[in-house]
Amino acid sequence: MKVIIVEDEKPAADKLEQMIKNYDPEIEISGKFGTIEKTVEFLNIPENHPDLMFMDIQLTDGLSFEVFDKIDINTPVIFITAYNEYAIRAFKVNSIDYLLKPLSYDDFYRSMEKIKSLRENLPFNRQRLEYEELGKALLQLNKSYKTRFMIKVGDHIKSVKTENISLFYAEGRTVYLLTNKQNKYIVDFRLEELESCLDPVMFFRPNRSFIININAIKDVIVYSNSRLRIILNWDFDKEIIVSRDKVFPIKVWLDGAG
Repeated sequence: MKVIIVEDEKPAADKLEQMIKNYDPEIEISGKFGTIEKTVEFLNIPENHPDLMFMDIQLTDGLSFEVFDKIDINTPVIFITAYNEYAIRAFKVNSIDYLLKPLSYDDFYRSMEKIKSLRENLPFNRQRLEYEELGKALLQLNKSYKTRFMIKVGDHIKSVKTENISLFYAEGRTVYLLTNKQNKYIVDFRLEELESCLDPVMFFRPNRSFIININAIKDVIVYSNSRLRIILNWDFDKEIIVSRDKVFPIKVWLDGAG
C-alpha cells in the first residue's frame, strides 16, 4: 500500500510516519507535503496517486479541502486535525476517518484496522478490493447523521428532532424546515449541506428545491413526460415534481434498496 502525508508541522508528520512504520513496515510512504501547492503538484501525475492519504486540514497556504477543488482524486483520506468543526465537510471529500490531535497510536491503529477489517470481510470477486471502493464503503460505515436541528423562534431557541421533520425546502436563498405538525422554521443551511448530513434512508432530494422525509409521502403518481409527482400526507401549497434524473433513484429509494 502506498500512502502520502499532508502535514505542515514537521514533528507531527514525523510522528505519523513512525506510527505507519510501526503498524506495517511494508507500507510505502510516497511523499510528505506541507502545502496545498506541493500536494496538487504531486497528485497531478496520475502514477503518483496513493492508496491512502493522511491529511491535516489547516495548512500553510489554506485548507487541505482545496486539494480536491483543484484535482479530481478518489483516494480515501484519514484527516488528522486539531479542529473538530470540519467533520461534516471532511466526509464530502472521501474521508474515511477524522482524528483529533494530539494523535494517539490507539486512534491511529483503530483507523488502520477498520481498513483491514473491511478488506477482509466485504465480499468481492477479485483478490484486492480497490481502495477507492473501500473508501466509499468506509464512508457509509463511519458517517453519522444529524439527529436534531436548532431553530430560533423570536427570542427563544429550541431543538427539533430530525425524525419529526417532514421536509426542507428552499425559496430563493432561504431554507425552511417543516415539521410533521406543519410548523415552519428557517434553518441556517443550504440544501446541499442538508443533503450530506441527513440519513439517506429517511430523506431524499427529488429536485433542486426539496428534501423529503419518506414518512411524509402519501403517494407518488406518474406526471407528464414520465416524471413523477409527490403527494404529501397533508395539503401543501407547493407542487413537488421529481426531476427527470431523479426518477429512477427515487424508485430505488422507495423500494428500500438505496
